Amino acid sequence: MTTDPLTVHVLIEGRVQGVGYRAWCAGEAEARGLSGWVRNLKTGSVEAVFTGPSDTVVDMLDALWLGPSFARVNLIKDLDKADPASGPFTVRETE
Repeated sequence: MTTDPLTVHVLIEGRVQGVGYRAWCAGEAEARGLSGWVRNLKTGSVEAVFTGPSDTVVDMLDALWLGPSFARVNLIKDLDKADPASGPFTVRETE
């Protein structure tokens, strides 16, 4: 078990808008005690940052493939390094 802090910045592609993916993602992150944020992009993808114990963040990354029932994730891209997030997990406005 590794509890060292980890921050990841990801782009989730597939059928991830209009299916409750952001709300689902926020609920899953909050349940795991993670900090960070999630938002829709005008491209149809979802972008997110997660910060927390590395094992918990890895578990969240695995869960992203499932999503809510009507979602279909085709690809999760690891983006550039992000600054560690703190505080509660938030849903941001579409960018």
